[in-house]
Amino acid sequence: MDIIKATNAFSALSLETRLQAMRLLIKAGKDGMPAGAISDALGVKQNTMSSHLSVLQNAGLIYSERDGRVIRYFMDMNEFKSLLTYLLEDCCGGEGAVCRPLINMVVNTCNEENCV
Repeated sequence: MDIIKATNAFSALSLETRLQAMRLLIKAGKDGMPAGAISDALGVKQNTMSSHLSVLQNAGLIYSERDGRVIRYFMDMNEFKSLLTYLLEDCCGGEGAVCRPLINMVVNTCNEENCV
């Protein structure tokens, strides 16, 4: 991940609704969630939620799949891991090795199915 992609990701997450949607998708794991269910869970109008999901998708944090008339959204765990790694790789005054156990934990325990 580079600074441009990281900046886009953080910009996408800068609104409460988008951060809540991302957390729902992390929790949903490999099953993802239909757009309407995300909208209902957050109490946001569907057209407004669609705009928020589009921003998250354009930032590369989530992806969607069409299932008939339903669009199901999923967290892109690889991109999420890349963002977390980017944040931590130069931690502790440039001594990235200090944070390496935390980075390894994130990379090794988060997968497409879930983060544990």
